Amino acid sequence: MSRLDGFTTRVAGLPKPLKILLWVFLALFAYALPLLEPPLISTPGTDFGGVLFTVTMYALVALGLNIVVGYAGLLDLGYIGFYAIGAYTVAVMTAAHGSWAFLLTIPFAVVAALISGVMLGTPTLRVRGDYLAIVTLGFGEIIRLIAVNSDWLEGRRGIPNIARPPSLELFEIPHLFWDGWSPLMDPGDTTTFIAFGVLDQIPYYWMGLTAVIIVLFADRLIKDSRVGRAWEATREDEDAAELMGVPTFKFKLLAFSIGAFVGGLAGALYASRQNFINPDSFLLLTSILFVAAVVVGGQGNRWGVIVGAALVAYLPERFREFSDWRVLVFGLALMLLAVFRPEGLLPPRRTVRAKQMKQEIDALEKGTDEEEPSRA
Repeated sequence: MSRLDGFTTRVAGLPKPLKILLWVFLALFAYALPLLEPPLISTPGTDFGGVLFTVTMYALVALGLNIVVGYAGLLDLGYIGFYAIGAYTVAVMTAAHGSWAFLLTIPFAVVAALISGVMLGTPTLRVRGDYLAIVTLGFGEIIRLIAVNSDWLEGRRGIPNIARPPSLELFEIPHLFWDGWSPLMDPGDTTTFIAFGVLDQIPYYWMGLTAVIIVLFADRLIKDSRVGRAWEATREDEDAAELMGVPTFKFKLLAFSIGAFVGGLAGALYASRQNFINPDSFLLLTSILFVAAVVVGGQGNRWGVIVGAALVAYLPERFREFSDWRVLVFGLALMLLAVFRPEGLLPPRRTVRAKQMKQEIDALEKGTDEEEPSRA
């Protein structure tokens, strides 16, 4: 067992009250992070609040994609399509062909993404493996090409002036600045709670983090339910699950739809923060990065995919001075991870247990093989 696995095991073994206090502290720290701007993890030359918002969007997408890939075992390479549907729904209703308030468009965005997930999954989820990956990859590209060629969606010109969330503007929160390792209050640098403007990205980060926390709670409830057990059975052996009476197609379609729902929510929040979208915002490379976040973190583990999303979204911004090399470094890192940690940085406990059991069986078989020649 690695040190990382041992740490997660110790955290899981803490008393429940202590565990609750730990999660509350971590949540408060996460909300305060852009105000603190710790010197080692802040992003010089880039708005730290904006980077953290991007991290929350990747985390939200990774949670939705983890339901499809990690829980149900369905390889979806076109998840960017649901993200785009959510974004364009908000853009059309608030700017291109309407003037709706942002909050009123959120239900339409997530329902539109959910319906698209049902429409895509109904005819395609009967295929498996590489064939499903190719179909979903085509879906993502089809959505982008529709946006490119549709005058109703403004084509390549894109849609500007997308509505922002409503502002409250209750009070001002000062930021910290660091004199070496000494934190000092800066009353001249403040964030308004909560004002969604152009310059200050921190309220958008708080909005994205709140959405991530809500989806985390929902994810835990559904994973521990009968639906989660059906997904696990389907992922491990679909034919055996079908023979045991699990309607695998229904549960795969449910996973696809819920994943699309979360992807549409992320796209809606992204469009509001950007205030402008066009087809170039939803490229295939972004969809591949979404999948990479799930694989890097550990598919099937909700906390693992959040860590993977944070790394995929944050590291390129943290080391922008190496922008000419960051794609190469990212590719090498993925190769090393595939060789030395194929299950991801934070694999689910079932994967850890299965690996330990395999090591014990291999050790027993090796011991038996060594004993047989000595007896002979």
